[in-house]
Amino acid sequence: MYANNNPVNFTPNIVKPICWLVGIVIVVVVAMAFILPWYHVWAQEMEGKAEFAKAEQNRKIKIEEAKANLEAEKLNAQAEIERAKGAAEAIRIENGSITPTYIQYLWVRQQSDLSDKTVIYVPTETNLPILESTRAILNQ
Repeated sequence: MYANNNPVNFTPNIVKPICWLVGIVIVVVVAMAFILPWYHVWAQEMEGKAEFAKAEQNRKIKIEEAKANLEAEKLNAQAEIERAKGAAEAIRIENGSITPTYIQYLWVRQQSDLSDKTVIYVPTETNLPILESTRAILNQ
């Protein structure tokens, strides 16, 4: 009486697993609708904690750098004090007088630090070096 032109045969053995599959998909979709907002809140909380920990670490690093700079400045000050003591002792040894010859000696000794420059020493009438000789060259 009825012609069965439908090639798919829906038997209870096929319908039952399909219904289970559809039911599982629906349950997963509904569960995700409730779980996903909670997950986003949790993820943002974890991200905030990570940023806070990073900021705290950066603050500690800056504090340690400041402590190191303070220690370096203290050591530089001590070195400067020792240098001044040495200079004072040198002046005391010279009987408290600084002669023009000693000033010339100090100037010549300072010139040894100029490794990349050529300095020509030209004595003058007063036996003092000409310190302004390069001004004309630099102003050109």
